[in-house]
Amino acid sequence: MTTELESAFREDWPIILGAVVRYTGDLQLAEDSVQEAFVRALASEADGAVVSNPSAWITTVARRIAVDTIRKGQTLARTLPALATEALLSNEIVMPDETFTFTGDERLELILLVCHPDLAEEARVAMALRFVCGVATRDIAAVFLVSESTMAARLTRAKKRIRDSEARFAFDDEAAVAARVPDALTTLYLLYTVGHAAPEGSPLSTREFRRDAIALARDLVRLAPSDPEASGLLALLLLTEARQGTRFDADGELRSLEEADRAVWDRRAIDEGVELATRSLPGRGRFALQAGIAGLHALAPTWRATDWTMVARLYDRLIEVWPSPSAQLSRIVARGYSDDVGPEAALAELDAVAGDLGQQLRGQAAAVRGDLLRRSDAPEAAVVAYREAISVEPNDRVRRFLERRVAELGG
Repeated sequence: MTTELESAFREDWPIILGAVVRYTGDLQLAEDSVQEAFVRALASEADGAVVSNPSAWITTVARRIAVDTIRKGQTLARTLPALATEALLSNEIVMPDETFTFTGDERLELILLVCHPDLAEEARVAMALRFVCGVATRDIAAVFLVSESTMAARLTRAKKRIRDSEARFAFDDEAAVAARVPDALTTLYLLYTVGHAAPEGSPLSTREFRRDAIALARDLVRLAPSDPEASGLLALLLLTEARQGTRFDADGELRSLEEADRAVWDRRAIDEGVELATRSLPGRGRFALQAGIAGLHALAPTWRATDWTMVARLYDRLIEVWPSPSAQLSRIVARGYSDDVGPEAALAELDAVAGDLGQQLRGQAAAVRGDLLRRSDAPEAAVVAYREAISVEPNDRVRRFLERRVAELGG
């Protein structure tokens, strides 16, 4: 594959697919057509032809392939939007012009399209991550805590169900768009999470998921400007990204937020994120509350100066609307630093809910226990907890960080 075609394939596949799906209304047909267009591009270049502006060329050819496929017998009502269907029935299909301009990113619309109400929430979000955002099946499986084969089977079933459904989705239907925005929010949050949590040696494209998530979150704010959760999500991503440059030291080793050099945080991103968080907080939504917490961390001049009492209160509210085990664990961490609670009382709270946190948070809960014990002057017990966390931690960087904690305690 030539360099330009390879770049189009790696970088623009979701965008090209979005443009073709928008035209056909059929995910499977669009995917097959884009694949065939790439094959034709390779064949053309092998014959000595130069494919200029590959993304635009492939989009145009894929749309033509889709129309040809429809003409050969696919069901019109299922595969074309209303205008294209009318044109086909009148035998007056107007093909994309040779000068067709590849105008940009339609992935947000495609996310909304594949978040089909006939699918379970997990399947909707997984479909969007895989087929729109280009996240590998194994990474989606890790996010949802299932095996790769299980997730692959779910994706196949979900795609078939969307293909077989006769329900249509129109982007000018404000009620339908509003109903699908929560799925889009979750998709973009998880897209950023995949990039944020990428292990050592991950390809650049994986880390670039963070950039894509922020760009698409901006698009979502423009699409739903009155939705406080859209602003809240963008705020959360910006405030998290502002600290990205201090997550690792010069040797690539993980640093805690306590160890971060706050002087090099991205103040411009923080200012924008705090403004958005302030605007969205009255809505008391999941992402707005998380953005508020991130804002308090970003504004604190030092770790010790963080308003831990207010952080804990925001976690109280977060748990009311999103009672996830991770939110409960984070609340305990915040209360452990609060002057009115402290590490020993927080440790008792952790013991009280440990059985409810689930096996998937076993390692994180053990690491939190180690921190609380370390700060409660119980170094030997802290080492035991840290070693438990190390035994189940899959991320090499996190494991080495915990090993340094053990070494500091003489373990």
